[in-house]
Amino acid sequence: MNGTRTRPRPSTWIVLAMVVLAAACVLSGLLPAPDARAVAARTAPVLGFVVAITIVAELARDASVFEVLAQLLGRWGRRRMVVLWVWVVLLAVLSTVFLSLDTTAVILTPLVVLLAQSIGISPLPFALATIWLANTASLLLPVSNLTNLLAAPAMGDHPSAFLALSWAPALVGVVVPVVILTVRYRGVLFSTYRVPPQRVPSDPVLFWGAGLVLLVLLPLLALTPHVWVPATAAAVVLAVLFLVRRRSALRPALVPWQALGIAASLFVLVETAHAHGLTALLTSVTGSGHGAGELLRVAGLGALAANGINNLPAYLVLEPIAAGDPVVLMALLIGVNLGPLVTPWASLATLLWHQRVVALGVPVPWARFAAWGLFAAVPTVGLAALALSVVSG
Repeated sequence: MNGTRTRPRPSTWIVLAMVVLAAACVLSGLLPAPDARAVAARTAPVLGFVVAITIVAELARDASVFEVLAQLLGRWGRRRMVVLWVWVVLLAVLSTVFLSLDTTAVILTPLVVLLAQSIGISPLPFALATIWLANTASLLLPVSNLTNLLAAPAMGDHPSAFLALSWAPALVGVVVPVVILTVRYRGVLFSTYRVPPQRVPSDPVLFWGAGLVLLVLLPLLALTPHVWVPATAAAVVLAVLFLVRRRSALRPALVPWQALGIAASLFVLVETAHAHGLTALLTSVTGSGHGAGELLRVAGLGALAANGINNLPAYLVLEPIAAGDPVVLMALLIGVNLGPLVTPWASLATLLWHQRVVALGVPVPWARFAAWGLFAAVPTVGLAALALSVVSG
């Protein structure tokens, strides 16, 4: 028997400390009971969706759905890098829009990096595309980002109300980063490559079953305001399928425990701060309005806060400045979704992405990452805010 023990990572202790502190706020009454119940009622469906969609994405990955898609892209590119580049961008955008930014960072990143390595080109353009688009393409639908799910109820009862404000800035959020990366890596992207050999899934039943579940799920996520319902149903169907075909894949690690603990704790801690005067302080130092200048200020403040303290707490802290105004809320989402391209901790997706690319042998110096991220974030956030002022005017 091996006597060695697996020591908890430092991040685990940090999450546990956050959970204990949040629990202390509730149990001590520092967060009043009515406020605690209101937070629970608001966030339970959101956290339920996060758990369900993570399970769906992980099991789809285990069924080789994403691996086969990446290999198909290599064939569809027809040896022309620029065509393959377009397919990779489309896959990253679709993955982010319908399955959330963390899915793109965690699951799609290794696949496109391995695809690039298999065809003999530098994986860095593909790796940067996945993380930039994981953040900047996460504005279109409520399901694309946890911050969107929190803001969506204030924008209307149907996802179409959210989409009416998000489509133009979301388009900017895709186009500007892609143009920057295309120009930056034009030497690689306007070349040819060798087509990798196609591999078949080890279990065709799991592959086709998971693929069918995703085909049914994706449009439902865009059409229903209660996204946790179809996501949970899809997770249950896939769990049953794997229970029959590959029981070993049903492991506790499918549940994103750390992300769940971080998100739940932040909800409680920020609400406690709001209950003790943070809302009044923010309202006194910020203004609101629908003019281009006001929207740029809100979006810029959101981007600065996201790069300073992470996008989720940045949204939670700044949400009161919108006072339930859908246009101002969208400006804030532009900042906290499109802006986190500079610091490593600006979004959880960035940290998860970095772990994976480094494990695959792709060095990403943080100084260079931050410099190019700043170069992309400033025009992306600014132009997206201006686009919002046009469509909301």
